[in-house]
Amino acid sequence: MTSRHDPRLKAFASDNYAGVHPEILQAIAAANGGHQTAYGEDVYTEAMAEVFKRHFGEQAQAWPVFNGTAANVVSLRSMTAHWEAVICAESAHIHTDEGGAPEVAGGIKLLTVPTPDGKLTPELIDRQAWGFGDVHRAQPRVVSISNTTELGTLYTADEIAAICSHAHDLGLLVHLDGSRLTNAAAALDVPLRALTTDVGVDVLSFGGTKIGLLYGEAVVVLNPAAASGVDYIRKTFMQLSSKMRFVSAQFEALLSGDLWLRNARQANAMGRRLAGAVSGIPGVTLTRPVEANAVFAILPRDVTERLAKRFRFYTWNEATGEVRWMCAFDTTESDVDAFAAALADEMHP
Repeated sequence: MTSRHDPRLKAFASDNYAGVHPEILQAIAAANGGHQTAYGEDVYTEAMAEVFKRHFGEQAQAWPVFNGTAANVVSLRSMTAHWEAVICAESAHIHTDEGGAPEVAGGIKLLTVPTPDGKLTPELIDRQAWGFGDVHRAQPRVVSISNTTELGTLYTADEIAAICSHAHDLGLLVHLDGSRLTNAAAALDVPLRALTTDVGVDVLSFGGTKIGLLYGEAVVVLNPAAASGVDYIRKTFMQLSSKMRFVSAQFEALLSGDLWLRNARQANAMGRRLAGAVSGIPGVTLTRPVEANAVFAILPRDVTERLAKRFRFYTWNEATGEVRWMCAFDTTESDVDAFAAALADEMHP
């Protein structure tokens, strides 16, 4: 079968647009053939569990799911009772880009906080961490942060440690949306556990699709006392894969060596290259610090419309005209240079 698209074309809309890393495809092929017990009782899922333990500690338990929305909703549902709520940044993915799934599917109240850079702090958490014991208010139970954030910024290990310490002192748990955790760890040059287990995160949504997997994310419980019923919640939320070996084999390939790090470093490097390439173009204004693989900018609306027909990307803020450009593990220097040249051409035809 021939390809229905031109594989030479790259977009800057999302790292989800990228294909599957060849080593991941090889792992899927290697897991094929013969029969393995369904629903996670297979040798690949057993091996995957051990790989997660190597990265996050012997107490870590990992449950593969199909997508990031499910990873977040299953995580948060396992951490909360029906009368409890989750504190998050106003820009958090669980608030802005899950189609209401935490509320509609999970029945979880979100208590949002405006932030200048997508990051919560202990002081910002306190804006919603109140009303304990008040029957008229959804009870705060979890603080959810994203690393990297939806605005492309990073939490350092010290910043997460401060959040976890403050949250735990208040009797709250901490969830980390790690859809791009690999990018954060690569940018900060630290192990994955340095931004999670070692600083007190209780439950992690670990991303795979954006960093080279065909499909698949994982709910990773780092503190067994913080979550309950994940097995049952995953099934109830239609996230129990019958042929789980093909999800698990991908995570084993991603995490058993340095593939996750290589992919994240490449995406981040291309983000920096893109920022450097466009920052000197008159009329283009970078709006946020480029700390990983996301670049935010403002340019004339007519230029955005024309450029988006050549390279797909999203307008982040319709009111201001701010756009977001994402680099992926398969973005190359020539891809970035071609995009920057096209932008310069559209800015000054």
